[in-house]
This record gives sequence, structure tokens and C-alpha cells, in this order.
Amino acid sequence: MKFLKSTETGESTKLKAFYKKLLDQVPDLIFKMVWFKDDLYSIIYTSETVNEIYELSVGQALNDTDILFKGRVVPEDRPLILESLEKSRVTGCLWDPEYRVMLPQKGLRWLKLIARPEPQQNGTIHFYGRITDITDYKAQEQRLKKSEERLKYALAAASEGIWDWDIAKGRTYLSGHAMQILGREEEDIEVPSQFWLDRIHPDDIEAREKARKKGLKKDASYESIYRVRRDDGTYRWLLSRGKAIEFDAKGKPARAIGVHKDITEIKEKEINLANTISIISSQNNKLSNFAHIVSHNLRSHAGNLKMFIDLFKNADEAARKEMMQHLEEISDGLSITIGHLNELVAIQSEVKIVKEKLNLRHYLKNILNILHNEIIKHGVTIEINIPIDVTVNYNPAYLESILLNFTTNAIKYSSPDRKPMLSYDYSISDGRKVLSVTDNGLGIDLKRHKNSLFGMYKTFHKHQNSRGIGLFITKNQVEAMGGKIEVTSEVNKGTTFKIYFNEED
Repeated sequence: MKFLKSTETGESTKLKAFYKKLLDQVPDLIFKMVWFKDDLYSIIYTSETVNEIYELSVGQALNDTDILFKGRVVPEDRPLILESLEKSRVTGCLWDPEYRVMLPQKGLRWLKLIARPEPQQNGTIHFYGRITDITDYKAQEQRLKKSEERLKYALAAASEGIWDWDIAKGRTYLSGHAMQILGREEEDIEVPSQFWLDRIHPDDIEAREKARKKGLKKDASYESIYRVRRDDGTYRWLLSRGKAIEFDAKGKPARAIGVHKDITEIKEKEINLANTISIISSQNNKLSNFAHIVSHNLRSHAGNLKMFIDLFKNADEAARKEMMQHLEEISDGLSITIGHLNELVAIQSEVKIVKEKLNLRHYLKNILNILHNEIIKHGVTIEINIPIDVTVNYNPAYLESILLNFTTNAIKYSSPDRKPMLSYDYSISDGRKVLSVTDNGLGIDLKRHKNSLFGMYKTFHKHQNSRGIGLFITKNQVEAMGGKIEVTSEVNKGTTFKIYFNEED
């Protein structure tokens, strides 16, 4: 491939003055080049702009075609120019390389060449084209590329994905990282808006929609925390932020952009922290009960003991005998209190509670057998509505204690105005197993005692054997097994306790 001087062609370079003036006003370099057989090329016309683009005179350009496409071209880019030129000549496609030149004054510059080949009847091919200085464009392109790389890295480091929601068209652009959050390949994609909306957790839809309506207004910002379903069925917590950037004629948002940040780990820690705080709060309440024991009961016992011992030292023989009886009563009371404390400590300190698959009806029958004499003595009518095959995964000692406590309480607080009745019913509530124990006894005024119902040493009836420890222990046992207790009651009509087991039917 050889480039010839224009004088070798003998072709006249005279153009009409009018067209020449027009072409010389164009900022691009306008040229005409001819290919001859034997792979020879010659520039036969170039506009005055060659002075700016190549720092050459028109005469230099016409006399040395080689300087345009070889001489001042950066060596690494020369093969690109020549290969694309040959391809254009052979196939008739556009000749459009981008390349660099090194100029004497301006130094390194980027140029863009666009020329169209036109075969002639004499076998030559004429190339009509222009060359544009794109140095500023390339610099801007490089800056933009760097900015995109930085943004991409920053978003990836921050676990953020970009979204661009065309509300009017119902389409959403999701960046590669946003798709990665869903468990898919990291590639940009445009999907129907419903694609994302269908993945929002049902419990979060209402709050997210409320935030969207509030945030996608003029001069407002959108922010919402919700869960989104991945392809494997699991959910990830997202912090979604954005802003509406286009509005329709009615002022409604037409387009919004923003980011999705995966905050699953932060949210899980937050939930765990909330659970920990809840546990600590519960433990504080239990400690409060222990403090009540220590500060009141033990202190009372200790004070009484000290007082009687001081009196005992100076008392005569007759008085000492009477005092011994009181000392024994104080000692018994102290022993009972310490026993209760030990039982509660055992419940709370047991790290792993042993569980077994227990037949609920069978264990209830055992309790009723133990209390047979009490049931006969008080004439209690028992009704059992528990299927024979119902089982619960429970600690045997806890189950016996719970059933015993509720049964003895129902008998103890039966009404003298009617024949005692006691019913045991099994049901399923929200998929969980529930045992209900219902009596027609004295009942409890829940408006007055609801907050203290399960407190230690809290009693609600004047009964000589009431100590206020049974319900407290029972509640601790049920909660230690992961369950809960609910109570409904009406004075002089009766009470129902519901024990929720921590397992589904």
C-alpha cells in the first residue's frame, strides 16, 4: 500500500471558489483521497483546516499523503488505520478509525476519521471524508470512565445497587449489584416494574407504599426499609433510597432513581439486640421479684429470729417454751421461702431442659389420680376434651407441675355458691397447640390485678393456704419451655388459663 503525491496523478486541484470558502469554514478537516490500482493512494484535496488538525499546510498535505496516515500517527495506531482502510476499500463499508497523532506544537491529539468509499467506472475508488479533533471528547470519556469505575467500586463496597424506575412506562432498570442481591448474576437488566414489586415481603408492602407516596414528591426524598425475596426463596433486608426526577403534567412522579443497600446483617444484629434487650428486661423483672423476696421475706424472717433470740436470752423457762414454738414457725417459714427461691433458680439456671414426647391426656389423668381425694371431697365435676393421641414435646416434671398447679388452684378457689366444675380443652390457635383449663370458681378481677397476676407472693383471695407462689412458678416453667400463658376471668363466674406450647400441630 503506497501513498502518492497529488502531482503524480495529474488531477487538477482547482475547485470553485464558493465551495472552497464554505469547506474552509468547517472546523473538521475535509479531504478527498483516490485509490488507484497497484494499491496506490493519493490525497487530491484537503481543506485549510489541515493547519489546525495536523499542523500542516495544504501544500504539505497534498505533496505527502503518507504524512497524514503514517508519519504523524502514533506507531501503535498505524496498523488500525491501514487495516480499516483496506477493509473499507474491499467491502465498501465506512472507513471510521479513531487514532492518535503526535503534533509539533500541540503534542498528542486524538482524531476521528470518517470517509465513505465510492467506486468509479475507471476502476478507481474515491474516498470522501472528514477528520475531527476529538481530544477533548476523549479526555471527557476517560474522566467519565474513571468516575463510573469509582462509582461501581463504591457501590459494590457499600453493597448498593442502582435502580431507575420509569413509573410512566412501568419499567425499571436494575444494576448488576441489585440483581446480585436477588441471588442472580451480576449484570444490568431492565424489567417490568412488577418484577421487583412482586418480590417485596407481604408484611412490608403497606409501609413501603406509604413511604413511596410520601417520598416521591417534588422537593422530597424517598427512603424505605423492607424485605425482598431472592430466587432461593429467602429474604434480604434492604434500605432503599431515591428521588423523583421527572413529573407529568399533573405533577405526579414519572421517573425516579435511587439505590438499594443490603442491610441484612445490620438488621439481624438489630433484631438480635432487641431480643437481647427483651431478655434483659425480662430478667430484670425476675430479679425484681427476687429482690422482693430478699428485702421483704428474708429480712422479716431474719428480723424475727434476731428479736426472739434476744428475748430468749433473758426469758425464764416458761417463756422460753412459748418462744420455741414461735421460733419453729419462723424457721419453717424461712425454709419454705428458701425452698421457693431454690426452685425458681433451678428453672432459670437450667441451660438445656430435657424434653420428651409426652401424651397430654395421659399426664392429665396422672394428676387427677393424685388429686382424687380432693376432687371427691369438693364434689368437682371434671370434663376432659383432649384427643387421646395428642402429644407435646415437653419436660415431664414441668408438665406435671403445671397441670398440678392449675388443677389445685381451681379446686382451692372454687365458689361456695355452686358445684365446682373443671374443664380441660385442647385446640389449635395460629397453628400452635393450646391447652385451656376452665373453672367456674371465684374468678379474678383482672382490671385490678392483671399486671400483678403472675407476680411472686401475689394473692387475690382470702384463703388460709394462699401463698402466691404457684402461678409465678408455673409462668416461669411455661416460658422456660418457650411457651406463654393467657388468662381470661370474671369475678364470681370463673377463670380460663390458656397454655400455648412452643410447637405446631
